[in-house]
Amino acid sequence: MIRAFAAMLLIAPLASCALTPDPVEERALEVLGKMTLEEKVGQIIQADISAVTPQEAMEYNLGSVLNGGNSAPGGGKTASPEAWIALANEYWEASTDTSDGGVGIPLLWGTDAVHGHNNLQSATIFPHNIGLGAANDPDLIGRIAQVTAREIRSTGLDWTFAPTLAVARDDRWGRTYESYSEDPQIVARYSAAMVEGLQGSSDADGFLLGENVIATAKHFIGDGGTQLGIDKGDTQGDLDELLELHGAGYAPAIDADVQIVMASFSSVNGRKMHGYRELLHDELRDELGFEGFVIGDWNGHGEIPGCTVTDCVAALDAGLDMYMAPDSWRGLYDNLLADAKSGELDLDRLDEAVVRILKVKIRAGLLDSVKPSERVTSDPAMLGREDHRAIAREAVRKSLVLLKNDGGVLPLQPGQTVLVTGSGADSVQQQSGGWTLNWQGTGNPNDEFAAAQTIFGGLADAMDAIGGNAVLSADGRFGTKPDVAVVVFGEEPYAEYRGDRSDLVYETEDGADLALLQSYQSQDIPVVAVFLSGRPLWVNPHLNASDAFVAAWLPGTEGAGVADVLVGDEEGKPVFDFAGRLSFTWPNLGDGEPINGPDAPNALFALGYGLTYGDASDLGAVSEDAGIDLSRAFSGVVMERGDAANGFSMYLGDSSNANSPLSALVGSSLSGAISTRGVDYKAQEDARVIEWEGNGQGVYSVRANRPIDVDTMSDGGSFDLLIEWNVLAAPSSAMELVLGCGEGCSGALDVTELVSNAAGAGWNEARVPLACFESAGLDPTKLKTPFGLRSSGTGEIAIHAVALEASPSPQVDCGMFN
Repeated sequence: MIRAFAAMLLIAPLASCALTPDPVEERALEVLGKMTLEEKVGQIIQADISAVTPQEAMEYNLGSVLNGGNSAPGGGKTASPEAWIALANEYWEASTDTSDGGVGIPLLWGTDAVHGHNNLQSATIFPHNIGLGAANDPDLIGRIAQVTAREIRSTGLDWTFAPTLAVARDDRWGRTYESYSEDPQIVARYSAAMVEGLQGSSDADGFLLGENVIATAKHFIGDGGTQLGIDKGDTQGDLDELLELHGAGYAPAIDADVQIVMASFSSVNGRKMHGYRELLHDELRDELGFEGFVIGDWNGHGEIPGCTVTDCVAALDAGLDMYMAPDSWRGLYDNLLADAKSGELDLDRLDEAVVRILKVKIRAGLLDSVKPSERVTSDPAMLGREDHRAIAREAVRKSLVLLKNDGGVLPLQPGQTVLVTGSGADSVQQQSGGWTLNWQGTGNPNDEFAAAQTIFGGLADAMDAIGGNAVLSADGRFGTKPDVAVVVFGEEPYAEYRGDRSDLVYETEDGADLALLQSYQSQDIPVVAVFLSGRPLWVNPHLNASDAFVAAWLPGTEGAGVADVLVGDEEGKPVFDFAGRLSFTWPNLGDGEPINGPDAPNALFALGYGLTYGDASDLGAVSEDAGIDLSRAFSGVVMERGDAANGFSMYLGDSSNANSPLSALVGSSLSGAISTRGVDYKAQEDARVIEWEGNGQGVYSVRANRPIDVDTMSDGGSFDLLIEWNVLAAPSSAMELVLGCGEGCSGALDVTELVSNAAGAGWNEARVPLACFESAGLDPTKLKTPFGLRSSGTGEIAIHAVALEASPSPQVDCGMFN
């Protein structure tokens, strides 16, 4: 009944539009009428260039390709602009080939150009959005968008996955730097400016044509509000309030006629956005008036409960028009085609999705265009052009926020000798952050950037121009005592979930950067701290050890923009003043609890704060109490009385959400693959029952709030993982015990036999040597997940306590787990 009613709703718009079609719709319907079922199914699928050849794109009639963060023509990390154009040609020629009797519809190529055309070594790389939010300059945003569009077009591409319209409310989120602000008003002001800069004005003749590209408003909706700041997590609360807060940027983007909206990986009140029709269709289209097409995120459809990455009609039913199926496209195509033939996939809904995609292609001129190499806009000389870089340099200047300038140490003066040091002083990689040349932005030495200058390079040029001297020191040491030390330090690059944190403490009291600042302070050398980060962090000790402190965010390739503001003129007066104001509240505690708004409690610097050279600065000493235990001491206790020990948190995970926080005894994962409840053992509900339902992999884990170095627990010797449990039902399929040490670092043991042998034996203890996990890949000096159980079958285990204890025997036997 629901499917039939939905079909009626979906047919109606096409039928009514057919009565008085506009030229774009009329042409789309004409093309649709010539398409086979196979062509229609292919049109709603997007594959990654690393997983599909031009020939396959032709054979399967794919509607689009993308280059993911780690994909470039030729299979390497990067490629020349000419190689991008050449591959764009190949996809164009393949998709428009009609030798098989098909329609030959040009495919769209989408790219993550999120702070410039950031996959190209010669591109202009702008500050990440968090820095642009501090600039609070919509006109600048529009000019940045225009440059980005021009450089995307220069390589033969059509479409960018930008702007990100997240309103980040928990700075522990690894994508905070992709958000302009915690303030929805700033996001709303920027939204239309970015969309119009990319696409052109919708009431102008050149809309989507020439140097303009197709924009994508993402990620709809609530991506910036997830519980604990967990990427792909769950945003909870009153729905109307959530829509008002996290939807602030979408109405302006839609008013600017944004052509594409990307669905969020995340959930809203427990429902995955890729399958949430009431929001993805009813809110987005009926309420906001969106008329373009909706694309999914990277295999995000597979996280809908009951779906896999290769089988998911539910996403189409919910309002998704194009599946982003980077490496799963072939299996998805086969299943969607079979579903269309069997009637499982509603053909009217399929037609609706195809028409929406065709209309965007028609508006963008694709059906009347020539191959990329023949377009006047395909010109590699556009990349990193001087006027483009000048706009990026302006953006850096305007994004800098001065938090402290005690004693007027800034601006730097003529004739001074300035020591420049720190991990970020001479590193384009660190100043550019994630989504630069590759997904995580790592492994990029300076010589891989063809159009860039480091912060040191900019300072050296500026000091030389006023008769001073900037000296680079890789390790912080010096011969002749400098007049000032500029220390550039901060976060290393990361992207998406790899940047998630459990707190906001930058480093503890034994941190190397803090020690460097304090060493200069102890020698009476004035210290200027330039902090590179993708979010506000707790740096109170670093503020105390600095005379001046500048939040530089992730400025991109134009390091000279920092020098423009820090270095004075020949008379020692500022050349440019500090214009940046915090678009995120800066914390006075390191616990990471969300603090938002101008009157937020526990704020060290409020939203909108930022000094100028004309402001008095007398911050004084700030508290160095982070509000959390920063010691590395670990007693060994991971779980006690059925709950996570102090300093640990529990999570449930499944294919829909791998990181659901467990804050109560009773809970379940998003798809219901695993659940927990309290049970009595020695006292009331002092144990936790974990039950696997057998409908997909379920994971129970206990994670440390900060990584643990097990070696600090003793002067030597070996350890066992001690588990006090009662196996109520043996696992029906393989079960693994997993200890983790960060992304891509873990040790997993097959404990199916161990668990099965304990079934029916009542409460007992099991010991597993830590050395066995080390042999399987665990680094015990970076222990983040000291306990985890995962299985795809059924099973039921009650757990009272988990701990790491000294082994009673020096002998290690891992035979059972091999």
